[in-house]
Amino acid sequence: MKYLIVGLGNIGVEYELTRHNIGFLILDRIADEANIKFEQDRLGFRAEVKFKGRTLILIKPTTYMNLSGRAVNYWQQQLKIPEENLLVVTDDISLPYGKIRLKAQGSAGGHNGLKSIEEAIGGQYFSRLRFGVGDDFRKGGQVDYVLSPFAKQELDELVLNMDRSIEAIQSFCTVGLERTMNYFN
Repeated sequence: MKYLIVGLGNIGVEYELTRHNIGFLILDRIADEANIKFEQDRLGFRAEVKFKGRTLILIKPTTYMNLSGRAVNYWQQQLKIPEENLLVVTDDISLPYGKIRLKAQGSAGGHNGLKSIEEAIGGQYFSRLRFGVGDDFRKGGQVDYVLSPFAKQELDELVLNMDRSIEAIQSFCTVGLERTMNYFN
């Protein structure tokens, strides 16, 4: 059974450790733990990892955040991944730092990456793992906040929070969305 796990982020060293790149960071951690490398492929970096008889295809789009939907649509069609086996990992300013929330569907909530995916695949009906990055920014400062690096204290806790996200991804692929939501939400 195949699963498409898409981590949202922006390419380039200037974005590497920013809040908006948490999707990339979580997928990088999965790859590191499995001792595999991402390879440049069409519209993204791609890696495959096996977990309990499942194949997880990890995609980090190279389209930049605002055009993430192009990569998601391409890989979902190319690999013939059913909608229920697609999971998008993204940052969320409406959740406290480090809190995760798995959802079956929902609105983009102002997130340009999610909006792009909705437009490209024709709807909101895809699972998403939202990683809370907090909302410690002044009015009008949202863009600067999500494109800024994690604070020292956040970095100290980042690995534990990413590991919890990885457990949720693995659970999604083995026991399904509903049971995973009941456990992790």
